Amino acid sequence: MRFLLPLLLCMCPYLAVTAQNADPDPGWQIHTEDRTDYTGIALANGRIGLLSSAEPLQIQHVVLNNVYDVDSHTLVSQVLHGMNFGNIDLYIDGEPISSENITNWSQTMDMQRAALTTSFDVEGKATIHYTVYALRNIPYSGYFDVAVEAREDIDLRVVGKIMTPEEYQLPEQSFEVLRDVETTMPILQSKALSPFGKHLVAAGGTFIWHAINSSREDERPELTHRIVSPYENTLEWEMRLPRGEQLEFAWTGAQCTSKDFADPKSEADRMIIYNLLNDRDVLIDRHEAAWADLWRGDIEIEGDPQFQLDVRLALYHLYAFGRGDSDLSIAPMGLSLQTPYNGHIFWDTELWMFPPLLLFNQDIARSLVNYRSDRLGKAVQRARNYGYRGAMFPWESDDTGEEATPPFALTGPFEHHITADIAIAFWNYFRVTKDKQWLREKGYPVIRAAADFWVSRVTANADGTYSIKNVVGANEFAPNVDDNAFTNGAAITALDYAVRAARELGEVPDPQWERVGTGIRILRMADGTTKEHAAYDGAIIKQADVNLLSYPLEVVTDSAAILRDLRYYEPKISPEGPAMGKSIFAILYARMGDTDNAFRLFKESYVPNSQPPFGALSEVATSNYSYFATGAGGMLQTVLFGFGGLQLTDAGITQGPTALPAQWTSLTLKGIGPERKTYVIEE
Repeated sequence: MRFLLPLLLCMCPYLAVTAQNADPDPGWQIHTEDRTDYTGIALANGRIGLLSSAEPLQIQHVVLNNVYDVDSHTLVSQVLHGMNFGNIDLYIDGEPISSENITNWSQTMDMQRAALTTSFDVEGKATIHYTVYALRNIPYSGYFDVAVEAREDIDLRVVGKIMTPEEYQLPEQSFEVLRDVETTMPILQSKALSPFGKHLVAAGGTFIWHAINSSREDERPELTHRIVSPYENTLEWEMRLPRGEQLEFAWTGAQCTSKDFADPKSEADRMIIYNLLNDRDVLIDRHEAAWADLWRGDIEIEGDPQFQLDVRLALYHLYAFGRGDSDLSIAPMGLSLQTPYNGHIFWDTELWMFPPLLLFNQDIARSLVNYRSDRLGKAVQRARNYGYRGAMFPWESDDTGEEATPPFALTGPFEHHITADIAIAFWNYFRVTKDKQWLREKGYPVIRAAADFWVSRVTANADGTYSIKNVVGANEFAPNVDDNAFTNGAAITALDYAVRAARELGEVPDPQWERVGTGIRILRMADGTTKEHAAYDGAIIKQADVNLLSYPLEVVTDSAAILRDLRYYEPKISPEGPAMGKSIFAILYARMGDTDNAFRLFKESYVPNSQPPFGALSEVATSNYSYFATGAGGMLQTVLFGFGGLQLTDAGITQGPTALPAQWTSLTLKGIGPERKTYVIEE
């Protein structure tokens, strides 16, 4: 179907719609001209994620936060890849633009603006720039700002698309021109049921012409709607672009589901209309203002530009994957991928991502802990189902709060330390914010229930001590063991924090909490080295386990004992282990003043996992799944709690001894805590 609409065209000398005219800031922008071996990074706003692509005018997929359906392979819940509204087909003189007929391709990721700009030339006929945004201010929508500069007279054809995944059910494709008074609002519309029918998903898209020069206002391009297939809905237009002139336009899309909206189609339409009828500068300025507020919490490294970029990219992704107004958590791969791990929430959030966010952005940190408190009822039910008291949180969590681990994985029934990890994060949130109302209403009920679980979970020994039997610890290479060091240490810490939380609120703590907490065994080898579990025989381990007792738990605090454990377990780490493992070793060496070993392990914790061309982190060096937010959390903790000397205490955030790497001239930590303090570490 073809429609004539009064849309304003901008024909003007080149006015960049990208950051290309601005002087690049080497501390904020990552630039590449290499499309080989390409691993994308996420443009995300805490609700949707768009994974970048090396293909011109394309994104790989859209991830919908907290919207789950069933994975057809594992038959457990999986976060949805939504309808892809982020691809544009562009034809010049009838020839489609592809990676085969472009030159001078480059991409620049501007982390400060959360904007990815791509530029390329097309056979000497045109130069194209486009910038992709996952709008922080309109969190269910994306914005694709495009400029086409004609090097000679060209015929231009542009196709905006919504691609529905083929596993979706009952897809419906349509196009509607809404009218109010004299305003016309064309919207491409797609809706379908998610693969197993759990949610209605609706997406919309439209073109926006940036009207700057009014000399061509009388031009009225024809919009053509075409349903290519039940899974591909398109809207296109054509025009002649004279040599030396430039056309600026945008394609904007929005996506809503019945998870968040009673009428997702209408809400997606409204968001498209909002973007259509707002000035580009207003939309982008508000997006950038939201990111400027996030970047009040920042890390500045002087002396090594590459480390500055790497650290900022890690912090960027944690900000991009979270929202302070969502009460949602962050999965290990954030909003970059559906797999691995199905978009489920693990201990990765509380132990690895949460501490840096707690320092920099208490709003996002509050969402992470509220995600758990909102699902306390299901954790209580799960404990009861397994014969325990209190709350037993699932190893893998989704929107329901029930266990989402595939049944074949032993971690689901036995990796119980997560219940302690959650309680520890809750007390740390109170330590930093001193929000007693939150503690009373949301925090303490979770901490108390976790403590009750551990009292019911332990086994009394004849000597008056307690064991925790048959668990999977942080080292998942050793399943179904007794007295795992980290599990026992986390339980000890959670029980101690429950006592402190009760007293903070003027309540009398259950005496069993202290009795059990002080009686849980931490096993030792003959030379005093902490023993990872009762049957440990020196085997290779997947990741740090024992050493977590020194940081972050502070159960093992004697310097000689910390060093002994470090020297024993560092050589035991498997090269196939996840990126964050060596971060713990780096932090501990930094706190002991051994900056050389700390910096060595800091690099080993992430550099092998950095994938070209942007340095996106994968979980292990041999994969290219991006972006591993857990690894980002470990990397940032090394900088903050190791080199920067920061500590979480009952007095709030304090600073102990620092350890500046010799390769850096200074380290500045900005926006720390509710008071937004700045810490400067210099030579």
